[in-house]
Amino acid sequence: MIRSVRLLVLTTLLGATAVACDPDPKGPVVEEKPYIRPGVWWKIEPEGKVCSNGSQYKFFVNLARESDDVIIVLEPGGACWDYESCSGAMGIRGAANPDGIPDNHMDLWKVGLPLIRRDPGSPTENFNLVFVPYCTGDIHSGNKDMEYEGPEGEKLVYRHRGAENVRAVGEWVRDRFDGKVGTLFVTGCSAGGAGSIANYYFLRHMFDHVERGVLLDDAGPIFPGKLHSGPLHAKVRESWDVDSLLDQLPEAYAERMREDFGNINALLAEEFPNDRLSNVFFRLDYNYSLYSYERFHEDVLPDPVEENDEYRRGIYGMWWDDTKELLALSDEYPNLGYYIPFYRDFNDSHCATILTWGGTEMEVDGGEMNLLDFIDELLYGEGEVPGYVETGPEGMYGDLAPHEPWPPQ
Repeated sequence: MIRSVRLLVLTTLLGATAVACDPDPKGPVVEEKPYIRPGVWWKIEPEGKVCSNGSQYKFFVNLARESDDVIIVLEPGGACWDYESCSGAMGIRGAANPDGIPDNHMDLWKVGLPLIRRDPGSPTENFNLVFVPYCTGDIHSGNKDMEYEGPEGEKLVYRHRGAENVRAVGEWVRDRFDGKVGTLFVTGCSAGGAGSIANYYFLRHMFDHVERGVLLDDAGPIFPGKLHSGPLHAKVRESWDVDSLLDQLPEAYAERMREDFGNINALLAEEFPNDRLSNVFFRLDYNYSLYSYERFHEDVLPDPVEENDEYRRGIYGMWWDDTKELLALSDEYPNLGYYIPFYRDFNDSHCATILTWGGTEMEVDGGEMNLLDFIDELLYGEGEVPGYVETGPEGMYGDLAPHEPWPPQ
């Protein structure tokens, strides 16, 4: 979707400053608009936007010369809603980047995410790349400053301002492209995946014209809440003031979201019937599943003091129960697909769009495909968005998880 090149990016931006993250070996270039030089990540600092600790928020862009296709990738990194999780006491399942975003933030992410590496032959090789860092502990969706109290009475002020930071990114992209883009591809994994679906409605409506809207929520599913995810939804709704964002939706949509956060999947499919929407995650994800259940179902889960098979089996069982609810909902909409491989042997089978496409393969109709094939279909295919679920069992813990087929037989 290449149209005439828009040289719209200026060295001085409305409400933001921009700095190159990589040194230019040729030195300053007089009157050249630097953001269109390929291979250079630029730091953007939107005025008045902050991380959880009050430091300046920043995001990063790498624009293409001859494309109006845009990919917006939201960073992963946990979530928090109380002193224990927001102070870092929970370790990996706390909140990422509590000290803010360093200027060299892209040193890791520009190589760790295949969709923004410009790999030859990648379906996003020629896209304009936008990376949205995460430093607010709220799946990019909070709208509230909180003061959390620790066990000894210590206080922690935490700014859950992810929603306004993402809006600032969207506004910047909209202004650079005069409100008109070819493909708008919004994605992310884990907290970034949940953030991609939570912000899609608002990002999508910022643009006057989008030729093709695409959503891929990787490893951050917002499940229907009626089985096991309801307590998590209730907690974050309170801590992050999600209702203030729901109030910005049409009332009929807001009411359905208040009834069940999982309705967001259906609402987006209905609001954007020509967009191509999808959920992607592993059946053996043992990261996001723990976020979703371990602190909310202590009454029914086995004792987790020691890592044991029964505890893991309980988590996997809840994950599959909620997955089936999401798949059944998705099957009602031709524009809402899914890609659910069984297992990958790193990162607790969490996040499918990081590092490599290896381990995302599954057998389909007598042949083999991987997630990259699904993404290519998502971006460039026509007609119904497909849905694929690998049956298993596979991997070290495969026998502990349900491995029934979908659809049920």
